[in-house]
Amino acid sequence: MYSYVPPIDDYRFLLTHILRFDEAMADVGKDVDTDLAVAVLEEAGRLCADRLQPLNREGDELGSRLVEGAVITPPGFADAYREFVAAGWPALAASPDHGGQGLPFILQLWLDEMLSATNLSFGLFPGLTRGAVEAIIAHASEDLKAAYLAPLVSGEWTGAMALTESGAGTDLALLKTKAVPLGDGRHALTGQKIFISSGDHDFGGNIVHLVLARLPDAPPGVKGISLFLVPKFLADADGGFTIRNSMSVGALEKKMGIHAQPTCVMNYDEATGWLVGEPHRGLAAMFTMMNAERLMVGIQGLGIAGAAYGQAASYAKERLQGRSADGTRNPVAIIEHADVRRMLLTIRAFVEAGRALAGWTALQLDRAHAHPDAAERAKADALVALLTPVVKAAFTDMGFESAVQAQQVFGGHGYIREWGMEQYVRDARIAQIYEGTNGVQAMDLVARKLPQSGGAVVEGFFDLIAADLDATDLPIATRTREALGKLRDVTASLRGASVDASGAAAVDYLRLFALVAMGWMWTRMAAAAQDDTPLHQAKRSVAAFFAQRMLPQADALAASIMAGEDTLMALEADAF
Repeated sequence: MYSYVPPIDDYRFLLTHILRFDEAMADVGKDVDTDLAVAVLEEAGRLCADRLQPLNREGDELGSRLVEGAVITPPGFADAYREFVAAGWPALAASPDHGGQGLPFILQLWLDEMLSATNLSFGLFPGLTRGAVEAIIAHASEDLKAAYLAPLVSGEWTGAMALTESGAGTDLALLKTKAVPLGDGRHALTGQKIFISSGDHDFGGNIVHLVLARLPDAPPGVKGISLFLVPKFLADADGGFTIRNSMSVGALEKKMGIHAQPTCVMNYDEATGWLVGEPHRGLAAMFTMMNAERLMVGIQGLGIAGAAYGQAASYAKERLQGRSADGTRNPVAIIEHADVRRMLLTIRAFVEAGRALAGWTALQLDRAHAHPDAAERAKADALVALLTPVVKAAFTDMGFESAVQAQQVFGGHGYIREWGMEQYVRDARIAQIYEGTNGVQAMDLVARKLPQSGGAVVEGFFDLIAADLDATDLPIATRTREALGKLRDVTASLRGASVDASGAAAVDYLRLFALVAMGWMWTRMAAAAQDDTPLHQAKRSVAAFFAQRMLPQADALAASIMAGEDTLMALEADAF
């Protein structure tokens, strides 16, 4: 195993040359500059490399356990989490109104990248808590906010999201958990939920579950779903949270990866809960949490890809195998072999463009929350909504592909446990599934996000890209401009498309969209990287690789999209 090296130099390059960070902070009234941002990231990187990565392998091997109904996390996790809280990391970007530090969201997103790179199972605890905070802020009563927000923001308490049931996954209309009013504002919830990440742990403090359930008078379908806040511990007469609620862990899921993360089967046996938001409007409230989580999940794919690349590149420079291309030296480091370079460059081209696109999206989120101009806030919010399914699905698809490619660089050593590569592959796989499968994300992009404001949002985004492409004559700009033209064409073809036509095109469309967005970021990076420093030289080289070896995929994707749905729908269901 190689030690994790946080990508601080890349963060500094992006903040300084690509994202115009100081200007962006001035626009939203935050007193944060690049030097402070880099200092925070450096400290976060040390935490992740020195404290969390060493726990990752043992956490995977031992996993969380259920002992007499209580979850026991792997050795070191509880202590590390308490240190994480004591250092203030859970509150990094949260609003000062609720005890947060109010730092820009880009620092939170890049912290998530480093957490995911070093210990994905650990990173899920604070990530899910942030989602719960978002939902409570947006939808809960003032009493619930007063009781629950401060300890959740600080990380003293954690949050969990309880949606899925054995018969209700993506189709939440089928859920059966019931909530019966008790007449005093409380409700008694009864039902079972599965796949509940962070459902229980041994860190201490409360665990606040946001649970979807049906009231007795609920109409059928998704219009009859309400959201409830159900804590592990209830308040006692003195205001302390010491009374155990009637909820329990029935089992821990046995999973392919993220073994250290307790993924629980949760039983609610007339558990006490409080309504969050309006009755029968729970899905809208829950999506506040889910949309926050989807950006985080996309960053999980990016983080694992970056960590896998770092290990694979280090290994490739040391592993001696085969002859040099001219046949004069034997053995040589495998980094000399063209196919190894192809794999490494493919990963790196995604990671560095993804990191830049994630940073740009994070700055839009700050604009959406804090820009003084309401029109600018609305514009930024629409862009975040547009890009959320792209970040979630493309980054997790490419993250898994990157982990597999990095594993391949190791050959047989990548398949055994010693080097840690097989854990990256197993851990990365879940991110394509949870918080809405990637196929669902693609359909969300095509069916819901493209029609926003009559198509004005997506066309405005394309115009932003085109303006930067037209400002330079670099080859990466030329190739990205060609791909953007294809993306505009297929976007026009999907307006008003049938459900089958949209479904047939969606996954390929999202991939094409992501390639163009990454080509945009590579254009900006290549245009800014004009010095002779190693970092700038590498940026120009990887941009050229992306232009010549990855952007040509746009041709095939556009052709597949334009082929329509006929061949997909022709085979009778019984013939499968």
